[in-house]
Amino acid sequence: MFEFHADRKKYFDIQIWNAEKYVIPFIENQFLIKEGMRVLEIGAGEGGVLKAFVNKGCIGVGVELDESRVANAGLWLKGDIEKGKISFFVKDIYDSDINTLGGKFDIIVLKDVIEHIHDQSKLIGRLKSFLTPSGVIYFGFPPWQMPFGGHQQMCQSKLSKVPYFHLLPKSLYKLVFKLFKEPEPVIDSLLEVKKTGISIERFEKIVKKTGYQIIGKTFYLINPIYEWKFGWKPKIQNPLISKLPFLRNYLTTCVYYLITPSS
Repeated sequence: MFEFHADRKKYFDIQIWNAEKYVIPFIENQFLIKEGMRVLEIGAGEGGVLKAFVNKGCIGVGVELDESRVANAGLWLKGDIEKGKISFFVKDIYDSDINTLGGKFDIIVLKDVIEHIHDQSKLIGRLKSFLTPSGVIYFGFPPWQMPFGGHQQMCQSKLSKVPYFHLLPKSLYKLVFKLFKEPEPVIDSLLEVKKTGISIERFEKIVKKTGYQIIGKTFYLINPIYEWKFGWKPKIQNPLISKLPFLRNYLTTCVYYLITPSS
């Protein structure tokens, strides 16, 4: 089993692989990616996902709050940065606009990010101002109620392998962390996810309310990234389960969505 958080360079390489094999084909089922298109990734990390788009001839722009991760991107993507194929901004997306980021985008990517964002309706609605008229937005995230929707894999104790315990009431949840002597920074991070975690139903409600239409979606029983995390082969969710509101949140480890502003 690969430990994601221990080797950032390896994780960067895995993100390239995952985006090339799953994310980009998912998008291209509905939207043809052409050379020269501008791609914005929010919460870009070290830029592994963006690199996959750059490999297809796109121009990548990453917005990331963690300066250390952008520093890694500067090392691992030095050639692409020097050629103007990719650039990064250490900023909050709420403090960014199209002038800051060099213009509008054909594709916006939020992979494993929306579940960390406060006021998700505000952000999703605002993203229209970053899109070209025919642009699309990709989301990939774990539904909150899924076995590891609390991101407990970040725990440093045996809790990292305990499914569903993030659904405990907040007071009991915090007590469990204390009993297993989890570090305060880890506890704070996971409590933050508990505040912002998002279900399939709430996401779709926000999309409709903010004036978008869903043009593509795929639910996974086994998240493609788990091939590296656990050695499990990716598996798309059973179509019947995918149609059962609420139950699917507990049994779906990852969802992909592609949305575009309603006409």
